[in-house]
Amino acid sequence: MLNVGLIGLGKMGLSHFAIVNTHPAVKLVGVCDSTSYLCGILHKYTGIEVFSNYREMLDKKSLDAVIIATPSRFHGEMVREALNRGLHVFCEKPFCLDVYDGLDLAELAERKGVVNQVGYHYRFVGAFNAAKRLLDAHALGRLHHVRVEAYGPVVLRPKGATWRSKGSEGGGCLYDYACHAIDIVNYLVGRPDAVSGTVLNRIFSRDVDDEVYATMHFTDGMTGMIAANWSDDSLRRMSTQVTLWGTNGRMVVDRQEVKTFIRAAAGSAVAAKEGWDIRHTTDFHSDVWYYLRGEEYSAQLDYFFQCIVEGRRENISSFESAAQTDCVVSAMLQNAGEAWRQVDSGARSPTLSPNGSGGFLSAVMGR
Repeated sequence: MLNVGLIGLGKMGLSHFAIVNTHPAVKLVGVCDSTSYLCGILHKYTGIEVFSNYREMLDKKSLDAVIIATPSRFHGEMVREALNRGLHVFCEKPFCLDVYDGLDLAELAERKGVVNQVGYHYRFVGAFNAAKRLLDAHALGRLHHVRVEAYGPVVLRPKGATWRSKGSEGGGCLYDYACHAIDIVNYLVGRPDAVSGTVLNRIFSRDVDDEVYATMHFTDGMTGMIAANWSDDSLRRMSTQVTLWGTNGRMVVDRQEVKTFIRAAAGSAVAAKEGWDIRHTTDFHSDVWYYLRGEEYSAQLDYFFQCIVEGRRENISSFESAAQTDCVVSAMLQNAGEAWRQVDSGARSPTLSPNGSGGFLSAVMGR
């Protein structure tokens, strides 16, 4: 039985609380949040021990792992403290607002030899994993373009600021929505080498962007487009879709289905059939012991716990992969208003590369 502590009782923290509290191989032994009323209610009705200071919880409880679901600006400090105590760590996304903190923490986790994971839950959606299998088998041939879109209804009017709408704490649509889109592109086809044409628009927010647009450039000549908008109430909840074009055809994938168009001359052995083919989420569904908001939320935590129990070092959504997503986000922030920004994956003195050559690919890509 794994002893787990939880830091943060916001929307995702409470979701993790419910999921972990039902896991047959895990015992939630302590929770921490700065809101005394919430902690008091939770303790009263569940009996779980509550703390207002996360270090006190780490000191007093015998933990195997910790889940961090606080506002983003606290991630770096809390992850570092947990790693230095030799704990396995699951951290919510985005990983770190300071890209170099994320890179350092990925290296620290590697040195400590602990399981580390970031909550990019799209990597645990059956349809996206089916798409990855097709891409890895080169069903579309050589890829030449990818488009990713993420839309949803988060900020729909001017209103008082929450931590998500403060640049110093949450980071806006870029860190809350677009980072999911960037991460799933990294997962499916690899990290872009450079970004250009980044647009960060404010619609209702005062301090952060509400919509994000950019062009991505890859080392093999493939290009990509990203569009994200958290002020779109044409959708009931966040919706993310990836479209890919290759020499053998086209693929469109979202949480619900994978649609492929394979050219007759392609002769792909892995595609279901030539022409259009649609496979739905029920074809890829894996049962989980507890369903909340989507099976991927339970699946990602179960995977984290399994890695700990089985001593697995590899991880589908590691600190290292999350730090690479942060690198792209950082490049987009710097690129806004510039002609071109190459993605910095670790260099301490980034430089512009007007034609996309030279510059600062570095150690992280080689690890």
